[in-house]
Amino acid sequence: MKRRLEPELMDDAAQALAYAEADFSESNTLFMRLLAELNPGDLAGAAALDLGCGPADISIRFLKTHPQARCDALDGAPAMLDLAQTALARLPGVATRCRLQCERLPSAQLPSNHYDVILSNSLLHHLPDPQVLWQTIQQVAKPGALVVVMDLLRPASAGWAEALVATYADGMPEVLRSDFRNSLFAAFEPLEIVAQLAAAGLTTLEVGVVSDRHVAVTGRLPK
Repeated sequence: MKRRLEPELMDDAAQALAYAEADFSESNTLFMRLLAELNPGDLAGAAALDLGCGPADISIRFLKTHPQARCDALDGAPAMLDLAQTALARLPGVATRCRLQCERLPSAQLPSNHYDVILSNSLLHHLPDPQVLWQTIQQVAKPGALVVVMDLLRPASAGWAEALVATYADGMPEVLRSDFRNSLFAAFEPLEIVAQLAAAGLTTLEVGVVSDRHVAVTGRLPK
């Protein structure tokens, strides 16, 4: 099944709120488990970057798990960052260590060779050119940085996509069912991601299918 692009940003306030109110705890827990499996060790003082942070659930989970780390959380949709700000306001001990940034990739505002940890959940499929993400990681990560990028996996057929929508979006508002369907069509296959990493020179990172609808890129950059 060929890739079919969807809008790059979720910048409609109602759409963003529906997304933030949906239960993504299963996939977000999976994301954090992938990070833990890299044996990150003591991340006291570590600087993390969450690319495409949305309502900041991954950033919050990371900062709760690593209470002496800091995180820059970047998203291009102001509506999403408004929701992230609301979530952080309820967690003052976390909020002081999280900086929200309204930026689209590529961003000239991100410092080079700065971050110890790169996180990104469900951003890749939104990008018309996936190299924007991989080149950003090359630019902003320190040597030896931890990387966890998780995204949807493009199904082999439209029928498979509909089966996933029926399984995982049943009972959700129609806007989310439509978003999920569109995201599945816009996602990449694992071999496509392998080729992207090779082109970007990120060959130390591993690509693996981690659920029936998710693929992940994990590992450390060379020191």
